[in-house]
Formats: sequence, C-alpha cells, structure tokens
Amino acid sequence: MQHLIEVKLAELSQLFNSMDPSPFRERDLDRHAEEFIVSWAQEHPKQADLRLKIHLTRPHPGGEDPTPAVQQAVRHYFDYLAVLKWREFRLLMREGRTAMIIGILFNVVCQVGAWLLPPAVEPWQSIIREGLTVGGWVALWRPLEIYLYMWWPILRRRRIYQKLSLMDVQIIQPLP
Repeated sequence: MQHLIEVKLAELSQLFNSMDPSPFRERDLDRHAEEFIVSWAQEHPKQADLRLKIHLTRPHPGGEDPTPAVQQAVRHYFDYLAVLKWREFRLLMREGRTAMIIGILFNVVCQVGAWLLPPAVEPWQSIIREGLTVGGWVALWRPLEIYLYMWWPILRRRRIYQKLSLMDVQIIQPLP
C-alpha cells in the first residue's frame, strides 16, 4: 500500500528552487517544499511506499504531461540528498575514529601520570591525581558521543531520502 503525500501548488515552478538555473530534471526542490515532503514522509510508517500527489490550481503550460519530468527531478533530488547523507555519515565515522585515537592516547597519558604521582600527602596532590583521572576519561566523551548517538539521525534521514527517491509522483491538473 502506498501512503500519500499531497501538495497543492498554483504551478509546478513553486516546487523547485527559483535560484537554481539547472534544467528541469536536475533542479533542486524549493527548501519549503522539501521540508514539507520530508516531514510528511516521517509521519508514515518506515516500511511504507510513498506517493507524491501534486494538485495544480492552474493547468501546466505547454499541453504535455509534466509527470515524467517532475518524477525524475524529484527522484534525482532525493537520491542526491541520500548520497550526501552517506558522505556525512562516513565523515562522522572518520572523525569518531580520530577522536577515539586521540582520546585513548590522552587517557593513557593521564592515567599513567596519575599513577606515577607519589602517594597523596598534601590535598593538592590528591586534586591533581583525581583531575588527571577525570580529565583522561572526559577526553573519551566526544568519540563515545559520536559512536553511541550522533550517527542515528544521519542514517535515519538517509533512509527517508532513499525512500523519497523511489516514490511515484502524480500530478493532478484542472481542466483548461
């Protein structure tokens, strides 16, 4: 079963970014149109197939059916966004690896430094030892944040874009 996303426009040019001079099939969607479509896609079940129904209040000029060109443009645009999200994910994982290496090395240096301190006689020695221990573990905060939490939203958004890149597009025009 296909779940429906409906958009009402006066003309098809409202669907696309007016600042983008690319040919029709390669144009970017308007930012507001993209946000609207993505937000509705998020409302539907994850596994649901989607269909975009565009209601035009004015007939499309030229007399030909714009559906194939619009479907190709919409699919191309969301496929491109999915590729960008995959790149963003890969860069985040690279950043995570770098942060993990730096964090582990810093933690080792801090733990060894705390271990090499003489037994605490003065309060300041105890503060330094605890500070090194805590500082070493805090250095692992960023890589753990990346590996435990930050990648979910990126892959979730990529899956939505992939789903949108496969959706059917239907254009409903008024009679001339």
